[in-house]
Amino acid sequence: MPERIFTRAFVSVFAANTFMELAWSLFLHFPGYLQDLGADEIQIGILVGVTAIASIAIRPWIGTVMDLRGRRQVIIAGNVLHVLVLALYLTITALGPWVYIVRILHGLASAMLFTSLFTYAADVVPASRRTQGIAIFGISGLMPIGLGGLLGDFILSVGDFTTLFITAMGLASAALLLALPLRDVVTGHSGEDRRGFWDSLGQRDLLPLWLAALVFSLALATFFTFLKTFVIETGIGSVGLFFAVYTGTAVGLRIIAADLPDRLGQKQVMLPAFGMMAAGFVVLSNATDAADIAIAGFLSGVGHGYVFPIMFGMVVTRARPSERGAASAIFTAVFDVGTLVGGPMFGLAIRLGDYRAMWLLAAGLVVVGAATFAWWDRRMVNEVPIESPAG
Repeated sequence: MPERIFTRAFVSVFAANTFMELAWSLFLHFPGYLQDLGADEIQIGILVGVTAIASIAIRPWIGTVMDLRGRRQVIIAGNVLHVLVLALYLTITALGPWVYIVRILHGLASAMLFTSLFTYAADVVPASRRTQGIAIFGISGLMPIGLGGLLGDFILSVGDFTTLFITAMGLASAALLLALPLRDVVTGHSGEDRRGFWDSLGQRDLLPLWLAALVFSLALATFFTFLKTFVIETGIGSVGLFFAVYTGTAVGLRIIAADLPDRLGQKQVMLPAFGMMAAGFVVLSNATDAADIAIAGFLSGVGHGYVFPIMFGMVVTRARPSERGAASAIFTAVFDVGTLVGGPMFGLAIRLGDYRAMWLLAAGLVVVGAATFAWWDRRMVNEVPIESPAG
């Protein structure tokens, strides 16, 4: 009989992550607020990049603390900081140094929560069903993206950004309360020598996965940074429509066919999923109406539905149990690197060309990056099965 995924600990961390992610997802609309303050695409990309720098800088500390003292300390501290920093958004009235300070603090809180909650989930799902368990847990991050887009659309239609910031603060407070009962679990690495954070970064069979995560994060940077301004400029579709279809598709796949990678093989599913993401960008580059936005959301949702849990499952399995916190911190930090690089890069593509050029650039990066990963990973691990006995 298969080991249970839906334990009390899993359900608790799922609920805490859902509310945290919903608060975060409301900030899909934040580029619109920056535009109201007078920011252009490059400035928006830089502000997003500053947040990413803060997230990257704190990752070594997060990984070390989680491996030495457990995940709960980071989860609680991150939630407290998250509530406080969301309150600070109410004090932003113009572009200037204060915006950067608030964004830096937001990056620190997001890094702590994203890393610790996903690591905790990886700890509590059974190793024999790791990819499936991570895929199901990922629903707690995907649902809020769709709901956050729609909820943000509604809030801004009846109120303003002040209302949006207050709502986000309330959701973050709920996440804090839900996280309080969490307790650390034993990960089974007693007596194992613990190497440094940077040793995990350079672990041979993890290197191709850092590349795959970077490619994926660059793709996400276009959606989370510039979809709002794309909709504003072109008048095509809406942020809520795209992310509703996007997340609905990804969630549906994880409910109906979460075990597909375990049955067919991780890379056999992940590489075509990358191809679906690239196809979504091509559709966006030629979008003329809301139907195109929905189709792009569907294709990209298929990609996200499988790529992320497969990558993270492979990282957790290949990493030493005593270094799981460090490996998770590196994996999530790569997403911030993608945001840091992708924000200004895609903003420049828009400035030098247009949104169509940006979407096509993203499609090309995904195709080339996925092909490079496939070649490199085969050389690095020589097709070693992902689910090893040590995992």
